[in-house]
Amino acid sequence: MWRWPLFYLGVALTTLASLLLELSLTRIFSVVFHYHFAFLAISLALFGLGAGGVLAYLVAEWRGALPLKLGVLAACNSVLVLVALALALSVRRELGFWALAAVYFPSTLPFVLAGATISLAIADGIRRVDRVYFFDLLGAGAGCLLLVPLLNTFGGPNTVIAAAAVFAASASIWFSLAGRVAGRVVSVSLALAMLLLMGYNAKFRLLDVKYAKGQRLEQEEFVKWNSFSRVAVAPSRSSGALSVFIDADASTELASFELKYMREQDREALLKPGPGLPYVLRPAAKALIIGPGGGWDIARALAGGSRNVTGVEINPIIARTVMQQRYAAYTRGLYTAPEVRIIIEEGRSFIRQTHEKFQVIQATLVDTWASTAAGAYALAENYLYTTNAFRDYLAHLTDDGLLAFTRWGLEPPRESLRLASLAKAALAEVGEPEPWRHVIVVREGRPDDVSGWGAMDTVLISRKPFSQQDLAQVRQIIARTGFKTIYLPDEAGDSPFHRLLKTSDLGAFYEQYPYDVRPVDDDRPFFFYTVQPRDYLTFLKYFARSERPKVSRADFQVNMAVPVVFALLGVSLAATLIMLLMPPVLLGARLPRRSGLWPYLLFFVCIGLGYILIEVALIQRFVLFLGHPTYALTVIVFAMLTASGCGSFFSRRISAFSPQRLAILMSLITLLVTLVAQAAGPLAEAGVGWPGWLKVIVTVLMIAPPAFLMGMPMPTGLSLLEAQHAPSVKWAWALNSASSVLGSASALMLAICFGLERTLLAGGALYLTAMALLLWPQHHARVPSAESSSVLAQT
Repeated sequence: MWRWPLFYLGVALTTLASLLLELSLTRIFSVVFHYHFAFLAISLALFGLGAGGVLAYLVAEWRGALPLKLGVLAACNSVLVLVALALALSVRRELGFWALAAVYFPSTLPFVLAGATISLAIADGIRRVDRVYFFDLLGAGAGCLLLVPLLNTFGGPNTVIAAAAVFAASASIWFSLAGRVAGRVVSVSLALAMLLLMGYNAKFRLLDVKYAKGQRLEQEEFVKWNSFSRVAVAPSRSSGALSVFIDADASTELASFELKYMREQDREALLKPGPGLPYVLRPAAKALIIGPGGGWDIARALAGGSRNVTGVEINPIIARTVMQQRYAAYTRGLYTAPEVRIIIEEGRSFIRQTHEKFQVIQATLVDTWASTAAGAYALAENYLYTTNAFRDYLAHLTDDGLLAFTRWGLEPPRESLRLASLAKAALAEVGEPEPWRHVIVVREGRPDDVSGWGAMDTVLISRKPFSQQDLAQVRQIIARTGFKTIYLPDEAGDSPFHRLLKTSDLGAFYEQYPYDVRPVDDDRPFFFYTVQPRDYLTFLKYFARSERPKVSRADFQVNMAVPVVFALLGVSLAATLIMLLMPPVLLGARLPRRSGLWPYLLFFVCIGLGYILIEVALIQRFVLFLGHPTYALTVIVFAMLTASGCGSFFSRRISAFSPQRLAILMSLITLLVTLVAQAAGPLAEAGVGWPGWLKVIVTVLMIAPPAFLMGMPMPTGLSLLEAQHAPSVKWAWALNSASSVLGSASALMLAICFGLERTLLAGGALYLTAMALLLWPQHHARVPSAESSSVLAQT
């Protein structure tokens, strides 16, 4: 007789290592490749887990006891994780479609073996599936909790090595159950070796990011990871000045000015660029700077006479380690000046909590191109650029206050024009009858700049209409600096800004414009993605050919998300079809010759799709409420996995869990998910200023009830399926995992096209679809009776 506690521990360690590996790889892929590809790591991990369900059919035919097989799989997995890490870090050039597939394939293999391990464990422990699934989810939840401290302390590559150590530890558990002393000694030695490698690598960086985005990372003076970025300080490739690089891409030079002894011409030069304009129009302004980074906007505010400057920086490595500690002397104590207050928080969250009003609220090129572990679309910056955000900013301006937002200026304009559309929408919402009188747009540089990023457009938005004195002063500054005026309220013109701000038929303008510049809101916070739906296929075609369309570097890099999501959808559909068709080939004559099995299998597809749709949408939806993307990931994923695990464990108390009763459960899940979808928006509005601990409690209390019920369909469905055809249990596991891949890609597309609330509702609707499959008349006639299928009450 097996020792069940050790069996459960082996399952928990396997899922802990799998989730730890999955999420840490998203960070590494965000650095080595582009941030769009990070979410693909999650999807391919899910695909690997599904493929493991198919592999389980082959492993089941091997000689030897099951614990021995699981021990061999886990030990091999520990080594495979290191191989996948080394291959991911060895990429030296930008990836095309096929090269990308070749890189991701080795990274998928550890998940294939982990999927086979879990599938075999569930199939063998089917009469205790409620507890096996409970420890499955509990282990994954523990992995989510460990992720943040491991990334913050040891960095991305070492967190992957930690996952390898956990796989080796799980191997020792399986070998113990098999009674193989030699295997246990080898696996324990392997785990210790991984821990030693982890410590050695933390000091000497043997396995580390040396190439990123096709370029060698040279002359890095300082490198530190946290859960949502890799921050490095190195000389800029263009100017040679020390710069902060986030995920080896987004960068900001470190400002180094002796402001107290600055000459007047140097002060004027500092205020000359577009981001300095608000401090010329409003000298000595009380300023709020969102994402101050290397400190340039803080320096401009101080140079303009400000004596009260608040900087809100989301990244503690930049604010504390770089600016206030390691490079404090280089930056002349900019972040520690008595006039400056630095707050580490997400900008939108701070705005919602404070009661202060400011003369200037500024955000200059605030983006990180960095994926959180939740995926590429969970970017905190997106919530800075919504109509809801602009309404909040306007509410925190003094009567003569200005918003100053700077984005890349391309031709035709995209990001800066979308800023104008946000301004128009927000001003109209707060009751301003003529929004066009509140906006000024100036351009610094040329759109065809050789760097590929274009000019810099600064969009100024005033709380009250700009006065003639303001407009005259802007003209004087433009004449002196040589910048270009893109839009002034009292000047006629035919630029896209004039047409957007002064048209009465906005719908026609947005439809005819070559890019999607419609205002986005908190339900669809995807500010940076400006491809019109009619042009999706164009981007997909160029990406499939490993070519770059004739657009700017910035435009292509931002909108690369389009082909990535389409490619992900294609891979997901293929994976689901493979999982659907492969087991019949492997099972052959053992497959029951009746149609009653198929609705059951499609049931597992639907609950897999529904679960991941709900999870991804909730992570993104609660970023604003919880104040940080990492908090959203940790709280949502941990709460859902733990509550679902408890639901699985509790399901064993319900005897005679027939298809009809399971259908009632699915209806309750849909109802609760609908309530959460309706309540999430108002909750973010009402509670954003609450203390952090209260936000976490409220979030868990809101999510736990539906997540608790969502943990029941999987084990109960597996038990009902086992009573009908036991060999199909592994098949159902594979389908559930493969459909999660499809769900993750679908969640992105649905959120971008229809919004997060509708994505949640779609997830709930899939549980209704699963209910319909259970009640399928032909299927219902063939399933076992409630009494004969009540295996959940057995121990």
